[in-house]
Amino acid sequence: MTVAENIRPHRGDTSGCVPIAEHGLIGDLRTAALVDTGGTIDWYCPARFDAPSVFASILDTDRGGAFRLTPEVPARTKQFYFPDTNILITRFFADDGVAEVQDFMPIVDDSREADRHRLIRRVLCVRGSLPFTARVAPRFDYARQSHTVHTAEGLTVFASPELSLALTSSVTTEIDGPDAVSSFKLVEGEAAVFALDRIGGAVQPRSCPLAEAEQLFDATVRYWRRWLSQSRYRGRWREMVHRSALTLKLLTYAPTGAIVAAPTTSLPEQIGGERNWDYRYVWIRDAAFCIYALLRLGFTQEAEAFVRFLSEDICLKSGPGGPLQIMYGIDGRSDIPEEILSHLRGHLGSSPVRVGNAAVDQLQLDIYGALVDSLYLYDKWGRPLASDHWDTVCELVGWVCDNWDRPDMSVWETRAGPGRFLYSRLMCWVAIERAMRIARHRGLPADMPRWSRARDDIYRRIMRSGWSPRRRAFVQREGEEVLDASVLMMPLAKFISPTDPKWLSTLDALGEELVADSLVYRYDPTVSPDGLRGEEGTFSICSFWYVEALSRAGRVDEARLAFEKMLTYANHVGLYAEEIGHTGEQIGNFPQAFTHLSLISAAFNLDRALG
Repeated sequence: MTVAENIRPHRGDTSGCVPIAEHGLIGDLRTAALVDTGGTIDWYCPARFDAPSVFASILDTDRGGAFRLTPEVPARTKQFYFPDTNILITRFFADDGVAEVQDFMPIVDDSREADRHRLIRRVLCVRGSLPFTARVAPRFDYARQSHTVHTAEGLTVFASPELSLALTSSVTTEIDGPDAVSSFKLVEGEAAVFALDRIGGAVQPRSCPLAEAEQLFDATVRYWRRWLSQSRYRGRWREMVHRSALTLKLLTYAPTGAIVAAPTTSLPEQIGGERNWDYRYVWIRDAAFCIYALLRLGFTQEAEAFVRFLSEDICLKSGPGGPLQIMYGIDGRSDIPEEILSHLRGHLGSSPVRVGNAAVDQLQLDIYGALVDSLYLYDKWGRPLASDHWDTVCELVGWVCDNWDRPDMSVWETRAGPGRFLYSRLMCWVAIERAMRIARHRGLPADMPRWSRARDDIYRRIMRSGWSPRRRAFVQREGEEVLDASVLMMPLAKFISPTDPKWLSTLDALGEELVADSLVYRYDPTVSPDGLRGEEGTFSICSFWYVEALSRAGRVDEARLAFEKMLTYANHVGLYAEEIGHTGEQIGNFPQAFTHLSLISAAFNLDRALG
């Protein structure tokens, strides 16, 4: 029997996984883990977000691997974050007692310990007594590599050809095949600690006694509260805004400042469908939203780090796809080959499971507007652009002037072939217009006549060919009459006045066709085929764009109601996946940075509109 076949079913369930929304997230600014409401870590990639998983039972309950830590008796559970931190607490309420598991990853400033990537699980009995069972069942390299298990100096070491993990615990642990197991009972006031370390090179195995675990807990609390205290946001919905900020920080890769779109791969946009993608990379289009949200809240260091990543770690290239790719690795690498892991069943049977992302080679013109807009915002609210940054902006804008009219795949990365999308034209306009603003504000050298001609040509093209007189709305592509929620960015990008009659008519059309009780669909795939089978849910970033568009149009009461409704779709700890399904369930990769960025933006602007 292979290692992958020997794992015990998650929660005894061989038919499926715990729903996506039934999770909280912990991390150490290099990687992250998902902990479900039953006390199981069912997603974890040691060392970095895009590393192969060792726990992936969220994608396959039998083969994926998990770290289960739960009472041996029936118990009700509740999960929450320790206030103003990213420390996750799962509480268990049973007939004979109450206990909790505190899950966190210490953030270590000591460079000698930075590669340890310690995951700590501290169990406390707060009332009565409870028996617990722990099973640590790693499955290395997405459950493709076998491993050995041995004990050494009080540690349990899991060793695969490319990675080793060391488990230390304050209670007795035994080896059970490829796993480590422990059964123990705690009475009121007692605690137990499990710590899982990535080891190798200069990082040597080390135990984690109860006292050290408590010290690391306190230090982690201080870190997160000190970080959050930098926030300048004092408006409405502060708790949700701060939870979104804390989530965004968790999705940051500290060595480079990169921010991943999500820490997961292949969580489905339709249960049982094929719309399953790897989001553990950096999308250029997220850049402007990241910079806007971070600077608006006061997190200037994170904004500076992200701009440094965009300017120093990404290499521009020359080729038919232009100087930029749509996404990069967290270290700036450009090669992200897509691979299907056919041995994994997928979340609730949703296959295929993918690692890597073939969309990396698509031409998506909107990314140029996103990047230049992010640099414009940084120059406006952060620090003046360096001369090298301006040289890069001029190179990019020159390319946009020559190529804005090319067919592309646009923002939604469909796989149905290129087209002339309004959103791509819009963001090309943004790239040129923002560059012109920077040049005028700073007195920088620029080919203003050329830029001005291209900007004006794009504007006239959108107003002429992107407007459907029959639909009385701006549409997805030239020559067609399909509506698309991406046009919600038109007033947000300051292309059109939010009270322009054409825009107000568009807003009404979108509300009638793509909005369902505040939730917004990207488009209708039955009338705009995207090259994929099946359906998808509403796209949460579009729902927050809709809120912002309503508030800017003066429909503040509608915007506030739509925003409050969107808040009800957050999970129990305030996290959002990419989409919302037909019955309100979270679907898609989780949690998604784009959604939390748009929540911050919508809250900021709606709060300002309310006065």
